[in-house]
Amino acid sequence: MAVKPLEDRVLVKPDEAETKTASGIYLPEASKERPIQGKVVAAGPGKLLDNGQRAKMSVGKGDTVVYSKYAGNEIEIKGVKHLILRESELLGVIGG
Repeated sequence: MAVKPLEDRVLVKPDEAETKTASGIYLPEASKERPIQGKVVAAGPGKLLDNGQRAKMSVGKGDTVVYSKYAGNEIEIKGVKHLILRESELLGVIGG
């Protein structure tokens, strides 16, 4: 099943949550932080402007992005959790 985002939305696969601290202590499931970065799997064509043109997306497939903790909508594709976010919910691109 392929998911193609519409308009100015992006499909992001969040990075895995940390399972242990830097000092080697394993974290229980309840204390794990929700990831705030991930890799763009697909991007929509861009927002449709009033003049009929499409705004160019500033991110593309393969970019690593940062987003706020509770942004987007979670969906599951082939047993893997993904997020669909609007481009405006993205906070930045890492290494872009």
